[in-house]
Amino acid sequence: MSTPDSAPVRSVLSPASAVIIGVSFILGLALCVYIAGSHYLAAKRMEEYVTVKGLSEREVDADLVLWPVSFRVNAETLSDLQKEMEKGRGIIQEFLKSNGFDASEMSNSAPSITDTYEGLSTKAKARQQEIPAQQQSAGESDEIRMPRYRADLTVLLRTTKIADVKKALEKCDALVQQGIALRYARPEFNFTGLNKIKPDMIQEANIKAREAAQKFGMDSHSKVGRIRHATQGTFEVLDVDDSAPERKLVRVVTTVDFYLD
Repeated sequence: MSTPDSAPVRSVLSPASAVIIGVSFILGLALCVYIAGSHYLAAKRMEEYVTVKGLSEREVDADLVLWPVSFRVNAETLSDLQKEMEKGRGIIQEFLKSNGFDASEMSNSAPSITDTYEGLSTKAKARQQEIPAQQQSAGESDEIRMPRYRADLTVLLRTTKIADVKKALEKCDALVQQGIALRYARPEFNFTGLNKIKPDMIQEANIKAREAAQKFGMDSHSKVGRIRHATQGTFEVLDVDDSAPERKLVRVVTTVDFYLD
């Protein structure tokens, strides 16, 4: 049996309180929507960017030449081949010295020696040995006699005397006149000062990239912001002209993404 003290108590909100609670809920919900929307718009703005490239180029002079003077000698015996190699090297070294180069700038490569009889049948080898060298050289034999041994070797010149190399190149006929069978004698002109100009060139490329981005921003009525991502290209050292390999073109391209506001 219930008593008056144990009867449930009901709390009834006044109309004013209900209105306040309802308005507070609506305002809270609106605030949440506003905050979420602001974050969404900010994220969308962060996704807007432009990708541009900046180019920097410099013309420079080569400062190092590698000149491999390669030639070939032939002989019937290894001892004769050695003599021919020493003779050929001596002629080339004297030629280089007479054109203003020092012995310290020259080095000799290890020779590549070939036995021309290798792979021939026993009969073919015997026939080669039967052909008189004197008749072959005098044109009295229709058969071709191959020298038993062949050597390919190189005298390498490493120098900073660019002008002297160009002058010596014009006189290479003198080597042929002395019996040197040149196989390759094209110098390689190099530029070794790349590290000194790299920082300035990278800075110039980045400046040009931002200028390109700002031009895009003006055309699209956007404001260029901070860098989103940047990639530095590989430095290239190219010949300015095939006829003047001592003049080099150094170039680098940077690719930069800028945020747009």
